[in-house]
Amino acid sequence: MTYPSNVSTVDAAKLRAYIDRIENLLSEKTAITEDINSVYKEADGYGYPQKILKKVIALRKKGDEERSEEQMIIDTYLNALGHQTSLDV
Repeated sequence: MTYPSNVSTVDAAKLRAYIDRIENLLSEKTAITEDINSVYKEADGYGYPQKILKKVIALRKKGDEERSEEQMIIDTYLNALGHQTSLDV
């Protein structure tokens, strides 16, 4: 990547356009984040804990095989530490 060696070679209009686009996207991102947090709070009010919802969403992003492998490793570690796991059932 090359950078202009002095300010006089900067295309101010193009730079402003990029900055404006980034700022608009960041503003939208903030609004969406606020909306997501609002939905979490609403669900929490109906007895669905935010922490658990976030875990479920993270797990749904993974494939069945990845989830299964991850759970097996977690169970193995917990079992090694003397905690009851789904392996013990």
